[in-house]
Amino acid sequence: MTETAVPNVLKSEVLARFVVETPSEAVPDAMVKKAVRHILDSIGAGVAGAVSVEAQRLTAVLREEGEGPGRATLWGRGETMTPVNAALVNGTASHAFELDDTGGCDHSGAVVVPAAVAAVELADRPVTGREFIDAVVIGYDVARRPLEACGAYEPHNGAGFHSTGTCGTFGAAAAAARILGLSVRETQNALGLASSFSSGLWCCVHDGAQSKRMHAGHAAWGGLMSAVLARRGFTGPTHVFEEVWGGFNHSFAPTSSDPDAYLRELGENWKLGRVSIKPHASCRSTHAAIDAVDNLRAAHGFTADDVEEVHVIINPFVYGMCGHATLHPMNSAQLSIPYSVAADLVFGSAGLPSFARARREDPRVAAMMARVRFTVDKSQKDDDEPIVEVTLKDGRSWREHVPMPLGAPTNPVTDEALLRKFRGVVGMVFTEEETEELARTLMALEEVSDFRTEVASLLAREPRTREQFDA
Repeated sequence: MTETAVPNVLKSEVLARFVVETPSEAVPDAMVKKAVRHILDSIGAGVAGAVSVEAQRLTAVLREEGEGPGRATLWGRGETMTPVNAALVNGTASHAFELDDTGGCDHSGAVVVPAAVAAVELADRPVTGREFIDAVVIGYDVARRPLEACGAYEPHNGAGFHSTGTCGTFGAAAAAARILGLSVRETQNALGLASSFSSGLWCCVHDGAQSKRMHAGHAAWGGLMSAVLARRGFTGPTHVFEEVWGGFNHSFAPTSSDPDAYLRELGENWKLGRVSIKPHASCRSTHAAIDAVDNLRAAHGFTADDVEEVHVIINPFVYGMCGHATLHPMNSAQLSIPYSVAADLVFGSAGLPSFARARREDPRVAAMMARVRFTVDKSQKDDDEPIVEVTLKDGRSWREHVPMPLGAPTNPVTDEALLRKFRGVVGMVFTEEETEELARTLMALEEVSDFRTEVASLLAREPRTREQFDA
């Protein structure tokens, strides 16, 4: 399907028809297999995030406001809420530890998957694993297109908008509409309504505010709420994607708009294909530097004690976002290249345990962070990865550039590594046996006949601990 195939039709209607009418057999096998990996990864992130400060505080507030048990699962908590609030909590939890995928809306998995799971629990029919997969693939696709229509990541995020929150809500609405069986007109309304929930500013990076985590949850909540409202006959603006006053591009991208991107190669260039899985528990903009250090360490066999200096040559945008050396709260450390690189060197990994408070306060990390130096290269683009130079105390020095960090579609993590990550983070909440059962079920998702009873039920188990991961 391309834009020229449907002239003089509103973009929202074309996208709604794509959501509703795309047959399962039109989704490429490669996207189905990739979706299974991302669904497993996103659910793993969300289960782990059940013990996060953000998820626990958000749940407490909702309970205080009178939210009682509902019909949708709070992953890894053994509790239920209304579906829309479950999407809010689970989406926030999925982004809470920086474990979720990136390169879509940006964090499409933390938005689309929680909304889709909640929609299954709201549906009045059994939803098969394959139906769930199709909805997620379509949700990822719709989540990415508004960002590309804004001129892609660089201008939209550079203007201060967190695209996970501003664009992800459309993907959540699309996935929910597909699962709930909305009509084309209802889906068009849902996409229009989703624009009312577009929000999220990058000012959170200056103090490690927890609002960044909630951007994903709010987008999941808003997308599902949009689909539920549309099913009830609530209307949304059909001109939301047109070049009109008040339209999405007119408001969010007045100088960088690319409106053709909404429909460009629709049904041909599947946006899930560009999304990355994160092997490190930190902002994706820190990963290339971590990978560069790992590559050099593997090649030359040095240890943290051998390092005299780590020199990072970086673009201005990422330096402004990740060049600080703030350790607390944990959010700030996860957005810090100096900490992420230092922790990787000292502890041998930038996985989630390396961001615990005790490790952030380890004096060896502070000493290593003091050896990280930056040069801001204004010739680099916002999405250019840094160049890293490591100099040892004996004078030896090497330079490494990782243009595609580990986990990118062109540099993927193996299934073994993916499952190792899943077991590590889900094992914080569930027993080893429960974790293995969930992993097996998700990896065989195409064979599931009823997602609610075979998958959501596994997420509803009581956690083995309620101890929160200290911020």
